[in-house]
Amino acid sequence: MAQQAFVGREAELAALEGFADSGRAELFVLYGRRRVGKTELLQRLCERSRSVYFLAAQVRDKDNLAAFKDALQEGLADPLIENVTFSDWASALGYAAERTGDERLIIVLDEFPYLCEANKGLPSLLQRFWDQRGKNSQLMLVLCGSQVSFMEREVLAERSPLFGRRTGQRRLEPLRPSESLRFFPEWPATDGVLAYGILGGMPAYLRRFDPALSISDNLMKEVLRPEGYLFDEVQFLLRTELQNPTTYNSILAAIARGCDRVGDIALTVGVDSPTANKYLHVLRELRIVERGVPLTDPDPLRSRRGTYHIADRFLAFHFRHIQPHLSLIEAGRGARVLEGHIQPDMAYLEREARQDFLLEHLNRSAAELIGDEIVETGRHPGRMVRALGRTADGTGVAAIDEAEADSTALAQELADLLKVFDGKLLRLSYRLTEDCAKPLSVTLLGGA
Repeated sequence: MAQQAFVGREAELAALEGFADSGRAELFVLYGRRRVGKTELLQRLCERSRSVYFLAAQVRDKDNLAAFKDALQEGLADPLIENVTFSDWASALGYAAERTGDERLIIVLDEFPYLCEANKGLPSLLQRFWDQRGKNSQLMLVLCGSQVSFMEREVLAERSPLFGRRTGQRRLEPLRPSESLRFFPEWPATDGVLAYGILGGMPAYLRRFDPALSISDNLMKEVLRPEGYLFDEVQFLLRTELQNPTTYNSILAAIARGCDRVGDIALTVGVDSPTANKYLHVLRELRIVERGVPLTDPDPLRSRRGTYHIADRFLAFHFRHIQPHLSLIEAGRGARVLEGHIQPDMAYLEREARQDFLLEHLNRSAAELIGDEIVETGRHPGRMVRALGRTADGTGVAAIDEAEADSTALAQELADLLKVFDGKLLRLSYRLTEDCAKPLSVTLLGGA
């Protein structure tokens, strides 16, 4: 596939390079979901400096330690290390700190949670090493992990032995909608937006779609057969983060089918509302699910109008289109799922994706167009007005999706919004272009 290996992480890479160039010891924590691009980002960082990149495995502690010794030998180009035996991680890192001298050495411990599985006391060992030797060295030690809950609880939280030692941290998020289109520079923007509506912003997922194939052919190859790279990806993800994903699966399936309020979700899943809330809280912490309150609500903090949606487009696609038809796909009938369930829904998938593009523009670019800062944004359930913003002085900003082309609905929606915003309402009209490099044409229409 003729695709870029590294897309959309320029700001994150620049930030890491800033830590690498600081001239002092750094302990950086990088974490985020599987497939979000952490490893590629760190490998790109390691290309610029003397470095040791180590990917941990789910093996015994002594086996990981032996593998780390090999990585040290290669990264330091040190033949003497072959005759050295490390009794623990403190001695191994101490050796590295000693060999660093006055030159920066980057050490990456990727999939750090695997190391801690085999050695429960590793965070305490690292704390002592850092306090006694690391913080006075030229090391940049990067702890990286895909288990988001573990990294936040055992590395970043106040209860962790490493609390207060880190000098920086970053939770790596999926690519923004517009960045995802850079994987398909020769596609028309409509196809790129639809691909985003299916795959979301995960670089590893986007890379699996071959620009030489149609979206339907890519779906058949990567999703709609048991051998496909993305067929079982969602269950791998949930098992990584959740000990018992059964109820979470049911909740996500309910949301994907259109249940967006706690009571409806609880009723569909077969649990009470407090129980559903507990599960939803976990999913929100993992940023798998988001709760939104309309900007039109007069008291958003106490609102009962909050609704839930799946934050990740591929998870939403999986629970809407794949999970209900797993038996057909397992039986080799993925083409039937594509023709009977996915292709008829592609207009919906594109429409939902366009809403994300409109929100991205409201959050990042609309302020320059309207000449004022937008302090708050959110989704809007209208047919034509798909997102809303609010400026500091209370002026509303309505993001209108031209693709829907319903003037009657637009007039009614704008009239309702004028009442909410006391007559102060700006209108931004969005049209999808055919250019992946600039997918949105935006026009400021002024006051409604």
